[in-house]
Amino acid sequence: MRLEGFGIFVKDMGTMIRFYRDVLGFEIKEDEDSDNVFLEKDGTLFLLYGRDDLEKMTGRKFCYAGKVSGHFEIALTVADYAAVDEAYNSVLKKGAVPIMAPVTEPWGQRTCYVADPEGNLVEIGSFVKGES
Repeated sequence: MRLEGFGIFVKDMGTMIRFYRDVLGFEIKEDEDSDNVFLEKDGTLFLLYGRDDLEKMTGRKFCYAGKVSGHFEIALTVADYAAVDEAYNSVLKKGAVPIMAPVTEPWGQRTCYVADPEGNLVEIGSFVKGES
């Protein structure tokens, strides 16, 4: 088996499409009233799938985390440390929820966290210091 992609089960498809398209820059071409959104980001399949649709398909109810969940993260990389700070400030201005401001970790990564509108964590980081 090989990893092909991952998905997020969403409550409000329109809000989530706008976040991933307009705030994070994912190329999503579906309309905001779509049931499911498939896209490829840097060679990985990414799926937004309606919770109601999943439950209808499987014939069962599921429990979903509320608020900021912390159950998983989507990790995005940028060119260097300066770009981490720039991306963080940019996505906050566009409506991302701040979770952790940029910090340089002992293992050499500059990283930060924001949350999408349904509380899923998005990490933005880089291991490249940039010009000294």
